[in-house]
Amino acid sequence: MTEARAHFDATRGTLIVSGAWDAEAASALPTLSGKRVRAIDGAGITRLDTNGAWLLLAAARPQAGDPMPELQAFQPRHLAIFNLVGRHCEASAGWPEPQREGVLAITGRGAQVMVQHAVGLLDFIGRLSFELMALLGRPRNWRWREFAAQVRAVFVGAIPIVAGMLFLLGVVFAYLLGDQAQQYGANIFVVDGLLLAILREVSPVIVAVLVAGRTGAAITAQLGTMKVTEEIDAITTLGLSPLAVLVIPRILALLLAMPLLVFIGDIAGMAGGMLVARQQLDISYSMFMDRLADVILLKTLVVGLGKAPVFAIFIALIACRMGLSATRDARSVGANTTSTVVQSLIAIIILNALFAVTFVRLDI
Repeated sequence: MTEARAHFDATRGTLIVSGAWDAEAASALPTLSGKRVRAIDGAGITRLDTNGAWLLLAAARPQAGDPMPELQAFQPRHLAIFNLVGRHCEASAGWPEPQREGVLAITGRGAQVMVQHAVGLLDFIGRLSFELMALLGRPRNWRWREFAAQVRAVFVGAIPIVAGMLFLLGVVFAYLLGDQAQQYGANIFVVDGLLLAILREVSPVIVAVLVAGRTGAAITAQLGTMKVTEEIDAITTLGLSPLAVLVIPRILALLLAMPLLVFIGDIAGMAGGMLVARQQLDISYSMFMDRLADVILLKTLVVGLGKAPVFAIFIALIACRMGLSATRDARSVGANTTSTVVQSLIAIIILNALFAVTFVRLDI
C-alpha cells in the first residue's frame, strides 16, 4: 500500500496529495497555518475513505466559514466521497462559540418556563376534570384493581420510611426543646411545643416531601417509560383513556394514602418525643400522655391532616402530567422525573406558607 504523502504548492495555493488516505494518514499533512488552500490535487491518491477526506478538508478549511477548495484530478469514486464528506463538514468543522447570557436573560427564561408549567398544569387539570365527570356516570369503568395496587405501592411501601423519619425528628425536636426548657424549669411545656410542631407542621410537610421524592418521581418515571415503550399508544388504540386507566387511580391512591401516612407520622413523632422526655427530662410516659390529653386540641390534629389531601393532589397532578409529557427518549424521562420532584417541593413550600397565613388570619 502506497504511503500517504502531501505537500503544499504555495505558488498555486494547491495541496497536492498522493497515496492511501485514511485515519492513519494525519501525520502526512503539512503545516498549513496562515496559508490559504485554494485547491486540492488528488491525482496521486490510490485509496481514500471518509476519514482521509475529512482530514484533507479540515486541513484546507481550518475555519467553518472558509470557502470550499477546488477538487482537481480526482477519480470519480474519490470525488463522490469528498462530496459526501463536504456536505456534512459544516457540522463537524468545530463547536460554535458559547453564548454568554446575562442575569436578565436567565431570569426571563426561568419565568417563561414557570409560566409554561403553570399553563400546562391548568390544561391537564381541565382534561382530567372532563374525564372524571365522565367516569362518575359509569362506575363500572373505574379501575379498582389498579387503584388497589397503587394504594399498596404508595401507602404500604412508605410506612417504614415515614415512621422512621418522623420518630427521629420527634427525638430531635424534644431534645432541642428540652435543652432550653430545663434552664427555666419548664420541662413539662416541652410536650406542648412538641405536639404543636409535629401535628401542625413537621409531620404533614415531611411526609409530603418524602412522598414527592419517592412516589412522585416513581409515577413520572413509570408513565414516561410507558410513553417510550408505546404502551400508552396501545391503551389509546384499544379505545381506552390513559387518564382513566393510569392517572385517576394514582391520584385517588395518593389522596387516600397521604392522610394515613401523616397520621402514622404523628404517632411516630410523638413516640420519639416521649422517649427523649423520659430519658432527658424525667417526664414519665403517664405524665406525657396526661399532658397530651390536656393540651392537644382536635383542630391541631385536623389542621395537619387537612393539609395532606391538598399536598397529595398537587404531587399527583404534577407527577402524572410530567410523566405523560415526556418524549420518546430516556433523557426526557430523566429530566421530567427531576422536574417533578423540584416542582412538587416548590408547591409544598408555597402551599404550606399559604396555609400558615390563612390559619393565623382565621385564628385556627
